[in-house]
Amino acid sequence: MSDLVLALDYGGTKLSAAIASEGAGPTVSGDGWLALERVQKPAGADGAFDRATMLQLANKLLAGRTPKAVGVSFGGPVDFPNGEVRLSHHVPGWEGQPLAAQLQEALGAPTTVDNDANAGALGEHAYGAGRGQESLLYITVSTGVGGGWILGGRVWRGADGMAGEFGHVKVDPFGPECVCGGRGCVEALASGPAMARAAAVRLAADPSAGTVLRQVAGQDEVTAVHLGAAAVAGDTVAAEALATGARAIGIAIGSAANLVNPGRFVVGGGVVKAGEAFWATLIDAASEHAMPEVNVEVVRARLGDDAPLWGAVKLAEGTVVRRSVA
Repeated sequence: MSDLVLALDYGGTKLSAAIASEGAGPTVSGDGWLALERVQKPAGADGAFDRATMLQLANKLLAGRTPKAVGVSFGGPVDFPNGEVRLSHHVPGWEGQPLAAQLQEALGAPTTVDNDANAGALGEHAYGAGRGQESLLYITVSTGVGGGWILGGRVWRGADGMAGEFGHVKVDPFGPECVCGGRGCVEALASGPAMARAAAVRLAADPSAGTVLRQVAGQDEVTAVHLGAAAVAGDTVAAEALATGARAIGIAIGSAANLVNPGRFVVGGGVVKAGEAFWATLIDAASEHAMPEVNVEVVRARLGDDAPLWGAVKLAEGTVVRRSVA
């Protein structure tokens, strides 16, 4: 029987697929994959595009082989026991999709699906910045903002499978509207697109502001990557947009520390490249909003973009264990 494990990550802006040997993990250099493929999604991509493209990536990697199991990280709410995607807040066409059943039929292997933050938490707990911790909250900040809990060494999904929706913790009741329908959520203030939008509004309102940011972005729409580069070069518009996002994340971390008191907070996603000022603001806000008696340890994720993929490997291996026990 094959010892190959297939890991898939359906993100908001890219799709990633990788294969590893069962029981393998990242090397010291952070690799460890037998093969890896990533595709940047075009503007307007929908669920149908995601499903067809990911299947193509999987078949390319497998080259006719059947994996022992498949683990899937999905960027949105998931009905974990049934392997069904509830929806994506950022990609249309994912409502109520039985993704585990679809992949199991197409690839001929048992498949487990979880949301990307839970998968990232699993990956960092097993192989990265969360190793040795009995409890942690993994926070991913990219197209959206998500969270995954590890409690007692295991993923905690909650009664309805919705635990860890860190991005929808409200930190400013009068803040911008969020994709969930609320206002002032962490995601509405701190996701990459949200911070970029805030900076773009400032640029439109004041033609003399953000000289460096305008140069960095050129004729392109402002992105979080532009913000990071411009902030390092001293642009105040970029720095203020990043600081607003960092404070929102920090406030929510402080509240989570008071409520659950995990041993560590691991922050990953594109935000890990936002610069030292971003991190200083985030940590200061977290400390300020946590009780003095509560220890708040915030560290950067170690596995980068591969955290959800390595978590998907753990999901797949869990499927193998459950089948062998049954």
